[in-house]
Amino acid sequence: MSFEVLALISAAALAGPVLASRRTWHLPVVLGELLAGILLGFTGLRILDPGDPTFTFLADIGFALVMFVAGTHVPIRDARIRPALAKGVVRAVLVGVGATLAGFGIAQAFGTGHAALYAVLIASSSAALVLPLIDSLGLEGTPIVQTVAQVAVADIACIVALPLVIDPAQAPRAAAGAVAVTGATAVFYAVLHASDKRGWLHSLHHESKERGFALELRINLGVLCLLAALAIHSHVSIMLAGFALGLVIAAVGEPRRLAKQLFSITEGFFGPLFFVWLGASLNVRDLGADPSSILLGVALGLAAVLVHCLTRLVGVPLPLGVLAAAQLGVPVAAAAIGAQSHLLGPGEPSALILGALVTIASTTFAGAMAARRGFRAP
Repeated sequence: MSFEVLALISAAALAGPVLASRRTWHLPVVLGELLAGILLGFTGLRILDPGDPTFTFLADIGFALVMFVAGTHVPIRDARIRPALAKGVVRAVLVGVGATLAGFGIAQAFGTGHAALYAVLIASSSAALVLPLIDSLGLEGTPIVQTVAQVAVADIACIVALPLVIDPAQAPRAAAGAVAVTGATAVFYAVLHASDKRGWLHSLHHESKERGFALELRINLGVLCLLAALAIHSHVSIMLAGFALGLVIAAVGEPRRLAKQLFSITEGFFGPLFFVWLGASLNVRDLGADPSSILLGVALGLAAVLVHCLTRLVGVPLPLGVLAAAQLGVPVAAAAIGAQSHLLGPGEPSALILGALVTIASTTFAGAMAARRGFRAP
């Protein structure tokens, strides 16, 4: 790793904003970053070495920060969400049952033995994708709020479940690690909540803003590093550490200044670096060498869309069912963990990303349909 390589990564990551610049397409920024990594990594020119220890460590920091920011996007404090949680849970459970059956069927059809992993992927939703899409389209109303609740429940449940299902042989150890990380996060929440009640957080925020200390960012990054270290030593993914801390900040209330600082450090450098690293680590040639990998990706994406359409049975409009099928964080995390730990077969990490892209395309179309059907704000 050198400054020349970092400059190349930073330049390559600009492909994300360039590709996402057309607003009507609603493409996620990470798509261009992944494609740039694919072009420069194993699949393409092989200029970037994802096995470089420094590159991998920086990507791990980016992974933790991306999941941290994703956790802060879950609308825990939104008063409109709480009355809709019951229906959101019912929808998420219905999707979970369908995803279990679909995951088992796909694993049997392709002979991978990853039924539990596929079930979690199919059931997952991405609050980081769905919420900005809803805002950009101006969608409102009770059905929209219930959809947001469903997405939030599914996002939390699937991110917690992923470390347990990606390596079933190590599930007990992963479960113990997840409990340890969750317990540590709960302690931090209790400290923050008590500090907020006593007005200490307000004083800290005021002093930090007046003196330019960035205390909130420093404290949260320090806690994130501690939780990531605990996750590594307890044999669970750092994604859980980042996401759990993000949920804590969302529950206490994220100051706008901290949100801007996190956005800058994550989206400005570490997040794009992670997605370029992930793209570089994927060997998309395996998809061409084995067409069944392409079929697997398409099957996972279509299964996610169809399973989320099951919510039509409980009265959910079809466009909103498809809207909730958007995936990003969970497939990306599964591909990253699989690439690092060699838990997935050749072409399988790329297939997971392909499946996520299928859901994103479907969700973009469904969002436009929902706007045309009258869910747009007057």
